[in-house]
Amino acid sequence: MELFVIPLGTASAVPTRTRHLSSLALWRAGRLLLFDCGEGTQYRLLAAELKAPRLEAIFITHFHGDHFFGLFGLLATLAMLNRTEPLVVVGPEGIERLIESMPGLSEAERGFPIRYVELAEGFEHAVVFETADYVVTARPVEHRVFTVGYRFEERTRPGRLHVERARALGVTEPEQYRALKEGRPVQVGDRWVRPEEVLGPPIPGRTFAYLTDTRPCENGRLLAEGVDLLYHEATFGEVHHALAVERGHATAREAAELAREAGARRLLLGHFSARYEDPAPLVAEARAVFPNTEAAEELKRYVLPPHAPRRAALQETANVADDRGR
Repeated sequence: MELFVIPLGTASAVPTRTRHLSSLALWRAGRLLLFDCGEGTQYRLLAAELKAPRLEAIFITHFHGDHFFGLFGLLATLAMLNRTEPLVVVGPEGIERLIESMPGLSEAERGFPIRYVELAEGFEHAVVFETADYVVTARPVEHRVFTVGYRFEERTRPGRLHVERARALGVTEPEQYRALKEGRPVQVGDRWVRPEEVLGPPIPGRTFAYLTDTRPCENGRLLAEGVDLLYHEATFGEVHHALAVERGHATAREAAELAREAGARRLLLGHFSARYEDPAPLVAEARAVFPNTEAAEELKRYVLPPHAPRRAALQETANVADDRGR
């Protein structure tokens, strides 16, 4: 199942000749999620060869313009493309009023429904979007204004069905195989066959966290806990630590420390101040703490490969089957 993220804009506050305003796309199996939507995001989607009509949901972190001014143009384009499929828009409380009051973007004018998920100051943790395959959660983080961080997490999938093992236990019907694969027990004669007797180990879901415009904080650590890939702002280097604190941002070293404490597997730095034409010094600073660090490159695809099944579960499943056969 193909899953990758593409940074569309990695600039902080203002664009540069080589960096665009904040936005990041997540692509999974033909469907698209968008985190932040700075000015020009729809052009960056085109440059990344991602189709805007595939959008399922947009997640806005806060109401600083470099993170959401591109939302209105993108929605207008979707209307021009005659979208009819509902779209989910998640963000701080007030985002519905902002969109619906914009000329040309009321539901009657745009032609497709938007389901708003508004997050009020003071919330602690929320599931903001979910499907049968994955879930997106949110927590407040620490910035000069109310700001939200997000975590994407695939659901754990059942392991491979061992057909011969199931057949040996008396399973014969296609409906029974389907039920076991879905994690439901089936009755065979006067006893039940449990999924754990015939399924291989479960396959853990892949995880991604998006943290930008934030000081290092506990909620950020919780969102990043154990993730395969963490995108974290690194607006400044340590030499500008006092400025980072004053403006509610993080240094590259602080991003790396959070990644290490959270047990993240990989760190992408972004949201660079324009004073850093080359982010190499920021990467070096972070790698001294967390070696598996890169500077996010706009339009590059960062693939999250599938996880291997849990070995411990595989051994446990085999033991159950062996005991059953004795």
